[in-house]
Amino acid sequence: MATSEFVPQPARFAIFVDAGYLYAASGALLLGCGSRREYRVAAEKLIKALTDHADEQLLGELLRLYWFDAAPKRQPTVDQRVIANLSLVKLRLGNLNAQGQQKGVDAQLRADLEALARHRAITDAVLLAGDEDMLPAVEAAQRYGVRVHLWGVEPTHGSNQAEWLVWESDTVEVLNAEFLRPYFTKTKVLTVPPAAPPVQDAPATRPGPGGVPSPAEVFAGRVPSVRAVPAAANSVRTPTPATVATAVNAAASASAEGRLGPNHDHMLEIGEHVAQKWIFERGSDNIRDLLPGPILPPVIDKELLIEAEKELGSSLRPYQEARTWLRDGFWERVYREFGIGYGKA
Repeated sequence: MATSEFVPQPARFAIFVDAGYLYAASGALLLGCGSRREYRVAAEKLIKALTDHADEQLLGELLRLYWFDAAPKRQPTVDQRVIANLSLVKLRLGNLNAQGQQKGVDAQLRADLEALARHRAITDAVLLAGDEDMLPAVEAAQRYGVRVHLWGVEPTHGSNQAEWLVWESDTVEVLNAEFLRPYFTKTKVLTVPPAAPPVQDAPATRPGPGGVPSPAEVFAGRVPSVRAVPAAANSVRTPTPATVATAVNAAASASAEGRLGPNHDHMLEIGEHVAQKWIFERGSDNIRDLLPGPILPPVIDKELLIEAEKELGSSLRPYQEARTWLRDGFWERVYREFGIGYGKA
């Protein structure tokens, strides 16, 4: 008796997430934001919520979740590195060009969906996307007997998914604001208090009857002895050691103005990357010992600087402000790890 070459497969599903669509639609819905830099996403918790929701809706076991996103030159960001380390999650990266456009993401999603369907690795596919470019993959998967369940983000108005994609999917579900809100928070803008107006010291002249120091004496840190002066000369301020230090620092800053330092956002990114690397390599408990911060022990601070210079490929020693940004990025990632509000006292 002839037997069929196809053996019935147990129910199994995969989840395909177009992160660009998910983030853009959720940012607009929840926060009115159009750029990822304007908000933070608790990606680990969001992915857990998506897989749990699929478990409730579908029969069988989860094969894995595919996360499709983009990054400049396909170099993963800190958050993308976190996602790549999650169990049963496959990170797929396309290229993010200078105009902020994703390239190659849709093609990877279509290829994975069609391949799994063709090899009968899954019986159901959850597709969280909105682009009509997904339509050929949906139709191909259905020809192999896979049921396609389209998920979307609640639109701010009208629809944020292609009409043909909605029509062709086997089931359609909208993730509402209540479901998504716990995982999206607006980025806190750290404001720096305005600098105090510069102190108007006396004109830089040779020491005279009023005891005013010359520029050479100020920058050498020498304050000439001041003789008693008439009342009319009291309007000329005698420099104190603090005034001298201010003048020296101002001169150092002025001499560095022509030097192009590291980019602010790049330093934040490197700081976050080092923090995430340490969390994975050293464990959360060891990193927890650094709390509450934001001051690092000197040995750890030096190690952070060395790690950052490896990432950057150049020295940060001449750029004090860049080192501050580096620490800010480091602490922001550590605070997120332990659920501490960044920038709060």
